[in-house]
Amino acid sequence: MDMKLEIVVVPVSDVDRAKDFYTGLGWRLDADVATDDSFRVVQVTPPGSPASVIFGTSVTEQAPGTARGLHLVVDDIEAAHSELKRNGADPSEVFHDAGGVFHHGGTDARVPGPDPKRTSYGSFLSFSDPDGNGYVLQEITTRLPGRLDPATTTYSSAGDLASALRRAAAAHGGHEARTGAEDPDWPDRYARYMVAEQAGTELPE
Repeated sequence: MDMKLEIVVVPVSDVDRAKDFYTGLGWRLDADVATDDSFRVVQVTPPGSPASVIFGTSVTEQAPGTARGLHLVVDDIEAAHSELKRNGADPSEVFHDAGGVFHHGGTDARVPGPDPKRTSYGSFLSFSDPDGNGYVLQEITTRLPGRLDPATTTYSSAGDLASALRRAAAAHGGHEARTGAEDPDWPDRYARYMVAEQAGTELPE
């Protein structure tokens, strides 16, 4: 049975302030429903995300600002930093971890700048909402093997698809440079590359 993460509940103290913040980031407003003065549910969804965030009145017993380590995945960490800053999120600088594996909690072992080898999964930034609920952005460009089913390749947005096409184009350019000839079957190679990249399987040479 598939069990897909659908909702993350974030505790906030001021619902309207949180709503303005998240929609200001460009997150889609899915719902804002109140049954009375004591119960209100607001749902927003980050661009391209299959899971949504809910906050409101009487939707959680957590203290406002206590959600930590909520991860958002991007394929260009520096472009994401610029967008967040432009939209008022006050993000941290891009960093990688001194140990080279995921990242420590809080700000421990942060090394300024993206991962030197720009390894997939290795570069991060963080930001918080007005209550202090903490998010981490992680740059993922190539998935580890087995993370996705190659039979169900999907792209969550036009930007996500465009980025995948650019990476396939760069790989194909390298292929033609190695072979010294134009490849008339480039659409098939693009397709194989994009499917393999998303599934985390071996990339075509």
